[in-house]
Formats: sequence, structure tokens, C-alpha cells
Amino acid sequence: MKQVLIIIALLSVIFSHSQTKEIEDLTLELTFQKLDTSKVNASIKLIKLLYKAGKYDRALSFIGESEQLSQTLNYSKGTAEIIYQKALIFSSKDDYFNAVDNFNKSKQIFESLKDSLGIAMVNNGVGLIEIKRGNYRKGLESSLAAINIFEKNNLQSDLSTAYNNLANAYYNTDELDKSLEYNFKALEVRQTLNDSLDISSTLKNIASLYSIKKDHRKAIEYYDRVFNFLRTNQDPSLQGEIMPKIGQEYLNLGEYTEAADYLVRGLRYNRRIDNKSGLLQSLNSVGDLNLQERQFKVAQTQLYEANLIARQINNQKELLRNYNLLKQLDSTKGNFKSAFIWQSKYQKLKDSIYNADFKTVGRFDNDYELERTQEDFLQNQEAKDLAVTKQIKDLKLIQYGLIAAVIAALTVLLLIYLKRKSRIRYTRELEEKNVQIQLQNDEILSQSKNLEEINQVKDKLFSIVSHDLKDSVTSIKGFLDLLNEGSISNEEFQHLIPELSENANNASLLLFNLLNWSKSQMESLEPNPELFDIQSIFHDKIRLVEQKIESKKIILIDDSQRDFVYADKSMVEIIIQNLLANAVKFSKNGDVITVSNSINDGKSLICIEDSGVGISQENLDKIFKNNSFTTIGTKEEKGTGLGLTICKELVELNKGRIWVESAVNVGSKFYVELPKTKSLSLTSLASMES
Repeated sequence: MKQVLIIIALLSVIFSHSQTKEIEDLTLELTFQKLDTSKVNASIKLIKLLYKAGKYDRALSFIGESEQLSQTLNYSKGTAEIIYQKALIFSSKDDYFNAVDNFNKSKQIFESLKDSLGIAMVNNGVGLIEIKRGNYRKGLESSLAAINIFEKNNLQSDLSTAYNNLANAYYNTDELDKSLEYNFKALEVRQTLNDSLDISSTLKNIASLYSIKKDHRKAIEYYDRVFNFLRTNQDPSLQGEIMPKIGQEYLNLGEYTEAADYLVRGLRYNRRIDNKSGLLQSLNSVGDLNLQERQFKVAQTQLYEANLIARQINNQKELLRNYNLLKQLDSTKGNFKSAFIWQSKYQKLKDSIYNADFKTVGRFDNDYELERTQEDFLQNQEAKDLAVTKQIKDLKLIQYGLIAAVIAALTVLLLIYLKRKSRIRYTRELEEKNVQIQLQNDEILSQSKNLEEINQVKDKLFSIVSHDLKDSVTSIKGFLDLLNEGSISNEEFQHLIPELSENANNASLLLFNLLNWSKSQMESLEPNPELFDIQSIFHDKIRLVEQKIESKKIILIDDSQRDFVYADKSMVEIIIQNLLANAVKFSKNGDVITVSNSINDGKSLICIEDSGVGISQENLDKIFKNNSFTTIGTKEEKGTGLGLTICKELVELNKGRIWVESAVNVGSKFYVELPKTKSLSLTSLASMES
């Protein structure tokens, strides 16, 4: 075994050396080439080699020079190829915005050249990055658009990646049969390419899918193929992981002899090669087997060792399974106190795992985790858990009975104490009333101060809105007067129409907000909540800032989705308008603004993100306060200084909260959390119960 590993290591060194030599030779060759398209093509070849070797920064340095040369030569195909390679590098570095931006730029050039293969390569790249981000539906659309072109041109390597992407996406959208279909297609291509790592990964994926579908015979068949393939390709750690998986499948079928054979072999093998992950799976499964065969002492030793390893390597899924098995072991033996402790640890860990989004990005790159298989396993133990819980409850009832007896004995002493205490009860009641009166006075003062602050904000809001409304109307009137007086021609007036339209829109919006705020003020700033679609608000407000976005050449990504919010619609419109206007104001040419919404802990979470100038820590402490803090925008835009203060007030009136995350020269993320449903008061709940 050691000799084989040494040979593999030597082959890796030789391959790495040959690859490095090819890169250096090509770099030297580029130095003496003429500045023509052949140099661009050679640069693209070098960039691909550097990308494959993982030398991204060096590849980016060649991309800058090559892209400039290609554009100078008006070599469109070369420019498209270079930008596509740049997108691949940004994607590998998890720089989503730059990756998508460059994918779109290269796709535009490929489309102008009617290069279907180039378009397919871009679509596949976009599909991969969307799947990595968890946008499986978008990823499916992009990868499916590339498949036919790859198949037509027999591009085996690209087909391998595309099929694997589709299998991944279909799995994460619970379309297991489709996932199997594309895994089989990926396996066929990867066998043609003779890529041992990808072949073993796909075989494991297929076996895992059959296990999830409870087709344990098929799962065993493909795990056996993985095991035999790995023995041929000498991968000891993966062999150690496969043996306990096969044993677990036999255990699921109730075939204990076959299960014991694989589990014991896997246990010994993983100990010998010191593979902690494989050893942990083997110990848990063989412990489960001995527990089912009532070999309690052996099972306890194995499960305790598995518990120690799981905590050492921080494998939470196997630790959760281990807690459940230890709970079953102690409850079966009648050690209910220990079983209760294991149950508490199990529940606490389960909550921490399943409350988080544990479907992590890119988990299919190497293997399908058997999360849903594990969930099925936990569900199969539900009946046993209920029985143990009932026994624990019975013990608690006995404890409560003893506590009640002690309380009864203490009652006599309490009566004696209360009789003596009654002498001073009247005085204490007077003192309590005085305290209540003082608290009421403090509350009245607090409310008065709060009302005064609200009136100050209200007065300043009307002053600012009225001033802006006057400016917009005056600007429109000025243009119309010029036209009426003949100072400008109709042709010149036509060029001014977009600006007039923007001023009219601003005036209309300001008037609309002013009327809504007037209504709110007459109702003592009480919101009028209703159920409405937040996505429609995004779309309306995006249209209002489209002209400014185009003038600044800002990229706007609309990741919003249809979702309902229970709040005052007019106030939410003002909040979204202010946050969008701020994002545009503090974004530079070419920056990205992203609007999105999601559900977080039963509430609607709105996010408006920009990659603009950002906010310093010093200014972060000021922006939501009533001190009219303001700064100049990237194109010298002026502000009122009250927008975010108003946003905070409106959000809080609607029982929500607002906060910001920002860094200078990185950008800002403004979050708004609003309720999705009407909250019920205690009085309402009581009336519903009655």
C-alpha cells in the first residue's frame, strides 16, 4: 500500500511539473510574439492553463493586457473568450456579481457573432454559479439551455459538468428521478473521460439517491460498484467510508449477518488507516447493530467511542445519530435518568441543525449527504421516543406528588407567617399605590417627550416635502414658460421632455407621500395595516429610479419574489422609495444594486444592497437619529438628511425593525423586517379560546 501511495505522489509531482513547464514556456513565447490575433489566442490558452492550475491572480493579470489588445484589434471572438475566462475565475473565487456581469458581457458578444457554442458555454457557467448560490430553478434553466449544444458538438468535459449541475439542482428541488437520470448521463460521460475521481463521486451519488428512495438493494449494488472501483484506483480513505455505508444498507433491510460482515470490516479497516470519518460511521452503525441484537455492553463501548470521535471532528450529523442511539440504549436498559440526559442533548443539537439552512452550497460536488435518509431513520424511532417520554413523564408525576406533600407540610408554617405579616399589609398597600402613581407620572412624562419628538419630525418632514414639491413644480413651470415665450424651439423642448417627466414623477410622488402623511397625522400617526404583495412595491419604485440608474450605468438585480406583508402600504412605499434613492445616490458608475425579500422566522425580510461607497463606522451611529445627518452623493446629489430617520420611525410604527451593515468602499445592506400577519393580543386569544 505504501509503495502505491508513493507512486501516486510521484505521478502527481511529475504532472504538476509538466503543467508548470508548459505555462512558463507559453509565457516566454508570448513575450516575443507580434501584437496580432495569434498573440491573443496564445494568451487565451495561457489563461486557461493558469485557471486550471488555480493561479487566478496571475491569470487575471494576463486577462487585463489580452482584453485590451483584443479590443484594439477589434477581435470580437477573442474578446468574448477572454471575458468568459474572467467570469469563470470570478465564479471560482465566489465573486458572484463580477462573475454574472462578465458572463452577460461575453454572452452579448457571442450572440452578436451568432456563436451558439460560446452562448452554451456561458449558459452552463451561469447555471453552475446559480446552483452554487442555491437558485436551483435559474440554474436548471441555464444548464438545460447549454445541453443540446454540448451534445451536438460532443464536448464530453462540458457535458460532464452540465449533467452534474442538473443532477444537483434536481436533487435540491426534490425531483429525485430526474436527479438519477442526469447522474446516469454524467456517469456515462465520465467513464468515457476515464476520470476516476468524478466516476466514484457519481456512483456514490446514485447509491445515495437509491438509499433515499428506500431501494436498499439498488443502493447496495452501486455502493459495491464504488467499493470495487476504489480498490482498483487505490483510494483508501474513500474505501473506508463506503464499507459502513454498505453495512448500513444491509442493516436497513434487517440482514444482520451481511451487515455485521461489512461493518466489522469497515471498523477494522478505518482503524488501520486512521480514517476518523469512516471510523465514526462504522462505530455508530455497528453499535446500532449490537443494540438491535441486545448486545448492550458491546454497543455501549462502541457508541461511547463514536461520541468522543464525533465531538473531536465536529461531525454534527453523526453526533445527532449517536445521541439518539445512546438514548435508546439507556431506555432499553431501564436507565431512564441517563436516557433523559441523552434525549435533552439530542433535542438541543437537532434544533440547532434543523433551524439553520444546512443545505449548503455545492454539497454535490463530491457526494450526496444522506440527510433525508437520516431524517427517515429519526422518524422510524419516533414510536420509541414517545414510549421513553411517557416513562419520563410518569417519573416526573411521582416527583410532583412528593413536592406537593412537602408543600402541604409547609402550609401550616406559611399561615403562621402570613398572620403576622397581615399587621403591616395595609401600610405596604399604600406604599405600592404610591409607587404605581409615580410610575404613571413617569410614563406620562415619557409619552409627552415622545409626542414632542414625533411633532418635530412631522414638522420637518412637511417642510422638506413641501420644499421639494415646490422645486419640482417650479422647474416644470419654468420649462413651460420658456416654450410659451418662444425662447426654445419645439425640437429643444423634445430633448427636455425626459427631465420634465422625471420632475413630474417626483412631484407626483412627493404629493402622494404628503397626502398619506397628512392622513397619518390626523390619525395620531397610527398606521393602517393591510395585506399586500411587497414585490409589486419593488417594481413600482424601481421604475421611478430607472432613469437615474441608467444615467449612472448602475446594474440593478431584482431578486424579489411574490410575498405578502401586513403593514401600512403607503408607509412601506415611502420606506422602499427612500432606501432605493439612497442606494442610487451613493453608487458609482458600474456599481450593483440588489433588491430582494425572503421569509425569516415567520416575518418578511426586505434587503436593499449596493456595492457603492459604503458608510464609515462613525457615520453608522448617526444615520437613524433625529439630527438630520446627510452626505453628498457620488454625483454631488444633495439630501434632506431625514430620510432614514423617517424610515426608522415608519418601520417601528408597523411593528418592524430596520438595520444596516456597511463598510467603506465595499457597499451597504439595509434590512427591513416587517410582520406577515396580524398579531393577536392576549384579549383576542382569550376570546378565541372561550
